[in-house]
Amino acid sequence: MSRSRSTLLSAAWLVAACMSTAAPGSMARAESEETEVRQHVTVTQSDLTAAGNVNAAFFHVHEANVPGARERAAALHEENAKHLVESGLAQPREETVKPLALTGPYFYPGDVKKGTGAALVTTTQHALYVDYTGTVAANWGNPEQFLKDLNVSTFIHVVDQYAGSKANSRYPVGGNASVTYSFYGNVIYEHEIWAIVHAAAVHYGSGTAHLYHVFLPKGVDTCIDLTTSCYSPDNANTWTFCAYHESVNFGSPLGTVYFSVEPYQDVSGCAEATPSSPNGQLADSTNSSLSHETFESISDPIPGLGYFNQSTPFYGNEIGDECLSLLNSLGDSLDPTLILNGKSYKAQLEYSNTYHACASVP
Repeated sequence: MSRSRSTLLSAAWLVAACMSTAAPGSMARAESEETEVRQHVTVTQSDLTAAGNVNAAFFHVHEANVPGARERAAALHEENAKHLVESGLAQPREETVKPLALTGPYFYPGDVKKGTGAALVTTTQHALYVDYTGTVAANWGNPEQFLKDLNVSTFIHVVDQYAGSKANSRYPVGGNASVTYSFYGNVIYEHEIWAIVHAAAVHYGSGTAHLYHVFLPKGVDTCIDLTTSCYSPDNANTWTFCAYHESVNFGSPLGTVYFSVEPYQDVSGCAEATPSSPNGQLADSTNSSLSHETFESISDPIPGLGYFNQSTPFYGNEIGDECLSLLNSLGDSLDPTLILNGKSYKAQLEYSNTYHACASVP
């Protein structure tokens, strides 16, 4: 996942239509009322056993804004691509990637192309809040309200070109859950996340009809199995990503489950810059990474098989990677303020083949 902000965020990549949702001062900030958690899920031994017997899993990370993260993230994605080939789902990448062939006289290196998979035309989203104390608002803000407002916004229709549908309200928010899971120390590993989403999918369902978002509380690190790449603000040597999305195949009867992981985002290297956060740094930092992972989960649900960049110099980028924001000196994101369902949110733009640019409108 290469970040070439100076190229992709130059004026040449932005279209006037992208700025149509910039927030005037009179717009309302998002509500911060407490989220009602309607279900409780406990991870059982059967969930852990299912995680231990996973058939296949593929992921894509949203790299942290810290030294060394880009290189570690690139190595993770190379390993993911290797596993796709070994599974027979993808063809080996050519040694020299040829420019994407386009109709007409122009070549747009940021354009994404469909692999052997497909985007999610519609899905129901579920929030899973793991092992937290206090309230959802105190830990993450109100991510479900953000998802609800995104679902009825113009912004979400950027994915229409990839999903092949222009219907409204295709990505609603369904049931949520608090999750009880006992883990050692302050690190939760990828296979343990699998057990959590397995427990939730047993309750709510699996397949393309469901997309889970796993929220981890402050102080909890998380690492990709068999690697030294983690979300680890307390360990700079392993800190690679802010969040990621993944598909995991449990075999019969659940099959594939799609999910994203959002650790605590209000840390320098992942956070939104202040003082311009309309909902406060905690909520806007959570929502910004959640937006990135939601768009990429929809457009490339099995990472590396849906829509991603298949030409140099941005091979492997997903639609969020190509529009990452400029940073301040602390590594915090300077995302634009967008209006979603009449409320102000910080969120990066997403890449549009239609405009050959980063956009917030279809």
